[in-house]
Amino acid sequence: MFADLLRQRPDLSGTIAKLVEDHAMIAPIIARVAEIAGHVAGSADAAPESIRRELDGLTAIMESHFAYEERAIGAALDDGVSPSGWADRVFGPVAGPQR
Repeated sequence: MFADLLRQRPDLSGTIAKLVEDHAMIAPIIARVAEIAGHVAGSADAAPESIRRELDGLTAIMESHFAYEERAIGAALDDGVSPSGWADRVFGPVAGPQR
């Protein structure tokens, strides 16, 4: 989506660079939470302080990231940016629970 958006709106390069930077900060935190959770799976200490700290950091980054993304990218999309095919991949149907 970012590549398509940049082709149509090169003026958003700084905004997109910040969003990509946020994604790079978020990925290792998620990996760390998964790693910690794997180590404590099945133990009596199901929610160690280390997971809480990682999740607190992740929450702060995600709240800021989504608010910024919604304002910046939402405004561009509202201005009539063509989805160029990415919308189906990003917003396509999501399979619900199997019954």
